[in-house]
Amino acid sequence: MENIKEQYKSMAKVFSVAPMMEWTDRHCRYFHRQLSKQALLYTEMVTTGAVIHGDRDHLIGFDDTEHPVALQLGGSDPQALAEATHICADWGYDEINLNVGCPSDRVQSGRFGACLMAEPDLVARCVEAMKAVCDIPVTVKCRIGIDEQDEEQALDTLVDQVLSVGCDGLTVHARKAWLQGLSPKENRDIPPLNYDRVYRLKQRLPHVHIAINGGITGLDAAQTHYEHVDGVMMGRSAYHNPALLVDVDRELFGADQSPDLFDVARAMIPYIDAHVERGGRVNQVARHMLGLFQSRPGAKRWRQILTVESVKPDATSQVVEDALAALR
Repeated sequence: MENIKEQYKSMAKVFSVAPMMEWTDRHCRYFHRQLSKQALLYTEMVTTGAVIHGDRDHLIGFDDTEHPVALQLGGSDPQALAEATHICADWGYDEINLNVGCPSDRVQSGRFGACLMAEPDLVARCVEAMKAVCDIPVTVKCRIGIDEQDEEQALDTLVDQVLSVGCDGLTVHARKAWLQGLSPKENRDIPPLNYDRVYRLKQRLPHVHIAINGGITGLDAAQTHYEHVDGVMMGRSAYHNPALLVDVDRELFGADQSPDLFDVARAMIPYIDAHVERGGRVNQVARHMLGLFQSRPGAKRWRQILTVESVKPDATSQVVEDALAALR
């Protein structure tokens, strides 16, 4: 597998699992890596202040198995972003991504996320500062616009600005974000999807790696998007129904076969054992595995056992063994 930098340069097909707050932590990513060796995995968004001043092992630590793995930063101060980028690149990440798409109130109050769509000059200065301190890809995840912005002009302006300072690629959530009047949850569903806008961006910039995000629920849809763009990022569907990821390598990248879901579950047992030995709790890992057998016989019992038993103080990886036995 090419490294991410070479994939972006060559316009190679990339499939990724979106950064999702409180979901794509290190345990989730380790689990997803058992399902696909090819998928690019993203961290939750981490703020520059957390990286610079926080517990780095807790916040940005990861297992080598997770590669290729990208870290998403939230911030709008070029100097702080440069410092955080340098730290994360030294930590071993394959890519650093700047969040210009999250619409939450907390993010807006910190002057980062989707509200930065209104400040393309600042975003460009941020990317320039980040690029100056690392030799791994620096990318941007954005919306097609915010509030009353014209989708054509706003997206082109932002993209052209960041490309002028060396941005290595963009992932575009194909919806506007309405910062006034809609909640973050509503912003995931209510603004209409406009895939054609992202397709037009790629047509205008054939030598730039462009990925699409938003409302993608299956690999058939991903295949359709690859006819127009270079990358597909899947979010909530991949999380709630992780079995979707088991066919990524075979259907999208030509692998000979897909992993067996029972083998995937069993592969998590030594990981859970090690996590518990370090003082962790089984449910911190097991919560990400609840949807593994979705729509399959016994799936409800699987979820029940993991949900109820994994939160007990004395829980061990035997919880997974018991849940698998119930499936059979």
